Amino acid sequence: MKLLPLLLAGAIALASSAARADEPKIAYQKFQLPNGLKVYVIEDHKAPIAYEVLWFEVGSKDEIANRTGFAHLFEHLMFKGSAHLPDGLMDKLLEAAGGWSNAFTSSDMTVYQNVGGSNFLETMLWIEADRVAGLLDTFDQPKLDNQRDVVLNERRQSYENRPYGMASLLISEALWPKDHGYHWSTIGYPADLKAAQVNDVAQFFRTYYVPNNATMVIAGDVKFDEVKRLVEKYFSFLPKAAEPARPKYKTPAPITKEIVLATTDDVQVPRVYLTWRGPSGFTAEEPALDALGSILGDGKSSRLYKRLVYDEKIAQDVHAGFQGEQIGGAFQIVATAKPGVDPKRLIAEISEEVAKIAGAAPSQAEVERAVNAREASFLNGLEPTLQRAILLASYDVQAGDPDYFAKDLARRRAVTAQQIQAAAAKYLKPNARVVLTISPGKKPQEKK
Repeated sequence: MKLLPLLLAGAIALASSAARADEPKIAYQKFQLPNGLKVYVIEDHKAPIAYEVLWFEVGSKDEIANRTGFAHLFEHLMFKGSAHLPDGLMDKLLEAAGGWSNAFTSSDMTVYQNVGGSNFLETMLWIEADRVAGLLDTFDQPKLDNQRDVVLNERRQSYENRPYGMASLLISEALWPKDHGYHWSTIGYPADLKAAQVNDVAQFFRTYYVPNNATMVIAGDVKFDEVKRLVEKYFSFLPKAAEPARPKYKTPAPITKEIVLATTDDVQVPRVYLTWRGPSGFTAEEPALDALGSILGDGKSSRLYKRLVYDEKIAQDVHAGFQGEQIGGAFQIVATAKPGVDPKRLIAEISEEVAKIAGAAPSQAEVERAVNAREASFLNGLEPTLQRAILLASYDVQAGDPDYFAKDLARRRAVTAQQIQAAAAKYLKPNARVVLTISPGKKPQEKK
């Protein structure tokens, strides 16, 4: 599992208390096709642009042993042509309409995004339907070989050859058992990618790329009735499939002894990572852990930044945060040492600050600052139409409630100092963490 930055990044001035009488919300209309495809429509006529988001509930946790990397592989294959859409034509069509396409994959999801002029909506939907229905019509060994090489090169660039790049892979493998869906990274193991066969990869697509495993959001300068007509026209023929038979994971046994990892890399200064398991996303303790991350290491006013960077001048930077996913979460603190500083000192002083907040509740001023900063970022995520569409899809799939926005905002505002202390005491125990130190030296070779 990779710890990612919050989807809703940014900062704006907070709405005043008086403005809270008229809370922002995600206004939408919804329909569902007989084949199970759920469709949400957000009308936003500020600009003549249409946004299409297609969220498939499949990520690296849905893979099995010796077959890792398949979810991310399809993020690439979906752009390499289909039954009526030769490789390269999709990008040309979208760019001609002033648009673009993109996608991302995580442990839990694969999400596709198409953007173009609103008068191009029908073509966008035809493109999407064609690659969902017809991808396997053109899928063969040369295409698999080509995209496998692309992914392996991406792995080298993003992990193996990047300074400190192997950290997330090493931490995930130590934090979660081998039989847990977050043990391996989204990028997959090289040996598994090299061993992948056309039939295996195709079966993964047939299992998960089905309409009843997807949520679509159409947003922007669109009309609900027209969207409904076009989606029915291009997606109704897709057959409903059996519910995907996903791997099932038991709750792992707790970590009861600190796991210490040490490696070297072609870097100038040491960096330390302290990581603990946490609860899943959209659970009751998530807001407290989010606020805890802010108080400890989010920004220059945070405790760790003031102590390590300003006061003692032993760190170049420090960050803390929580990432909750579907079957678990992780809280992580990362600090980069100043030249000549022993990384053990960083670990010791971080541990002291964690123990302080686990033993005594933070001040009300700290809580308000953390809650306000999170709310500013949270509300700012409603402004970009595409981000609003992705957020709505996440509420539908992950929270099971497309109207969750008001509840989400309320639970973040309701966080107390006592809840933050309790979360720190419960989850950030010194004997329940993974501590990784990466020091200057030879770049390691990953075990294949």
